[in-house]
Amino acid sequence: MPKADEKEITKGQSLVWNTLYSFLGQGVPLIVALGSMPILIRGLGTDRFGILTLIWMVISYFSLFDLGLGRALTQMVAEKTGAGKYQEIPPLMWTASFLMLILGIVGTFVLIALTPTLIYGVLKIPAELRNETEKTFYLLALSVPLITSTAGLVGFLSALQRFDLINIVRIPMSMFMFVGPILVIQFSNSLFPVTLTLVLSRFINWAINLWQCFNVMPDLKKRIVFDKTQLPAMLKFGGWMTVTNIVGPLMVYLDRFLIGSVISISAVAFYTTPYEVVTKLWIIPNSLINVLFPAFTTSHQTSVKSSSELFEKAIIYIFFVLFPVVLLTTTFAQEGLYLWLGADFSRKSSLVLQILAIGIFINSFANIAYTFIQGIGKPNITAKLHLLELPFYLLLVWHLAKIHGIVGVAIAWVLRIAVDAILLFYIADNFLTVVDKTKSRMILILLASMVLILISINLKELQAKIIFSSISLITISLAAYYSLDLKNIYKKIFKPG
Repeated sequence: MPKADEKEITKGQSLVWNTLYSFLGQGVPLIVALGSMPILIRGLGTDRFGILTLIWMVISYFSLFDLGLGRALTQMVAEKTGAGKYQEIPPLMWTASFLMLILGIVGTFVLIALTPTLIYGVLKIPAELRNETEKTFYLLALSVPLITSTAGLVGFLSALQRFDLINIVRIPMSMFMFVGPILVIQFSNSLFPVTLTLVLSRFINWAINLWQCFNVMPDLKKRIVFDKTQLPAMLKFGGWMTVTNIVGPLMVYLDRFLIGSVISISAVAFYTTPYEVVTKLWIIPNSLINVLFPAFTTSHQTSVKSSSELFEKAIIYIFFVLFPVVLLTTTFAQEGLYLWLGADFSRKSSLVLQILAIGIFINSFANIAYTFIQGIGKPNITAKLHLLELPFYLLLVWHLAKIHGIVGVAIAWVLRIAVDAILLFYIADNFLTVVDKTKSRMILILLASMVLILISINLKELQAKIIFSSISLITISLAAYYSLDLKNIYKKIFKPG
């Protein structure tokens, strides 16, 4: 096993390649999903397709049932890697794996127990589909231990920076989430065989990831032990991660319920649609952030200077990749919504889309600080921040929704994001060695970017928008070329061997 400093995790070559793997792991399945959904809707019908989306949700999000242990495992293994304590990794890996398997089994019984209530009480499922759906949910419950256990295996590989191996499996398996049901509906439109296919794919996914872990670290097969001394630190980290995993989604989805109660149900659609569109931009920073979490842990163990350099590079890379996309979104929001959804959405949702795009831009940088703080083993800080923000945010949403409607809700969201970003950067700065000159340059660039975004929002004529965006994109491209030294990075990435 190579030492952490030999992996050069702060170098452009490793960072760019791992980010590219992560981007493909999220982007390719998204494209397949967009193409598959119309076929599945026609083949299954609207009601069965709605149930299938719930099945996808369980498969995608029941990994949260690991109570943050997957993230804890990533952080702790990366920490051991940075310190060169490789002999301590197998007990850590198996302890977390056993715990996550137990939690997955608990999740199975929870889903089985909740199924009758969900089918016959909570969900408005047509009577003729209830029996089929009930059997499907019982079958789906069997996959929960596989889902939680796989999250641990992926967390282990992430800690060792093996995003190539992770995404070699993730891409086809994520695509099969959509392609599998299409294959099944050629023979049957019942949800049971569709779900059986997905459950079997989860088992294959788990088995391949386990095999990859054994290949990366053969000692795992030789030292299958449960080390109870690891439990306190593991559960503490995982517990704080769980708080974040619960509070974070509340701040994402509760605003929709407030819109429905304070404004109207139709207003929910005019807010949610641009939100769902613009938040897809998160795939850009998230691709890098998935790589940064273990990288911050490992680099911080070897050198604070290295983690600081990694922090700076992450901000620069995200800025030059994301800003042009955000600028085009804010510039052509009205025209884009008109072409896609018509005049009504263009009129009522374009300003919301523009405001939310600003929030995505700010939040993408805040996520770097957020990931850094968690990566160095301080998840309690981010969890406490979210707990502190939640009541104030909900009051702000309620107040601005009554005054400004869905535009007010979007403003409240961006204000919360901005305050969150300031606090996260302030906290992260205490653990970094970024020089004042670099900080000032970053702040100046971000302020200039916000000025350009605000100008784009106020442009009305299409011709002016085209001229403005063209000049801006050319300027940004030139700045990126010289600031990032793209020619040199290209040579490093694609150098022979």
